[in-house]
Amino acid sequence: GRVSLVRIEETNSVFLEGMAGSCFPIAVAHGEGRADFGSAELQQSLVDSNGIAMRFADNYGNTAAKYPANPNGSPDGIAGISSADGRVTIMMPHPERVFRASQNSWHPNDWQEDAPSMRMFRNARKWLA
Repeated sequence: GRVSLVRIEETNSVFLEGMAGSCFPIAVAHGEGRADFGSAELQQSLVDSNGIAMRFADNYGNTAAKYPANPNGSPDGIAGISSADGRVTIMMPHPERVFRASQNSWHPNDWQEDAPSMRMFRNARKWLA
């Protein structure tokens, strides 16, 4: 696997609550993870409903259009989507592989124990409670 930078979008996802605008590294390990929406209309309907939850980003936080920042060539850098009610979120990266700061090959000094993706799991637990 390798690591890519992702940016969390405005979304209804309970998994990503309070994370919009965040950019952080996340593990990717997929050969077939390219998003394919079948039509521009379907992709646009996800954009219009805040269904795009996560995008691959370049080193400046902008949407990544091509490899290596967009490791699978997904259109518009789409790395994750959410259902309209926010109860279902699917993504191609693997937050479970880098939820601790020590699991990252490099991290800022202010990351103590948790990496940013740990918040996703805390959000899920909070929603279930």
